[in-house]
Amino acid sequence: MKRGDAIKEVARQEGLVVANLGFPSRELYAFADKPAYFYMLGSMGLASSIGLGLALSSSHFVYVIDGDGSILMNMGSLVTIAHHAPDNFCLIIIDNKVYGSTGNQPTYTSQKADLAEIAHSAGNKYVVRVKSVTELCNALARCREQKTIIVAEVEPGNEEVPVIPLEPRAIKERFMKQIKKP
Repeated sequence: MKRGDAIKEVARQEGLVVANLGFPSRELYAFADKPAYFYMLGSMGLASSIGLGLALSSSHFVYVIDGDGSILMNMGSLVTIAHHAPDNFCLIIIDNKVYGSTGNQPTYTSQKADLAEIAHSAGNKYVVRVKSVTELCNALARCREQKTIIVAEVEPGNEEVPVIPLEPRAIKERFMKQIKKP
């Protein structure tokens, strides 16, 4: 499975989506732009924290597309997610074992680090590892029933997509309008 395949499946879900910086945001924008999508243009490691804050402060269901490198940078978010465990939150960690937006340098998940085990050890009760689109679809279908973290193991590589043509302020403002909707 490619990261693009995983992102397309998340885009089929109903709810708010916070996408990790770099290529994940660019790919989500290219595949299925919606005002309900918040594209991170900076702040590596904070998509999961921003998404958790949204879930805790609203009734919207929130999906977060994060990367292995970003989660490794902010592993404290996994403990915080376990502590709060909101019913309207699903974290999808795209583990391609590289820093895909900066040249495909290997992350520690290419060696010994196992993000599914780390997330579970942090206290998250339902962590599932998926390796195919079918497994991802099944896990996403259960997200609304169980507090879920999905670790989607994908091939390294980026889709050929353009840079997001929206200014950061425009992304923020249209997203804020979506948050205000019931």
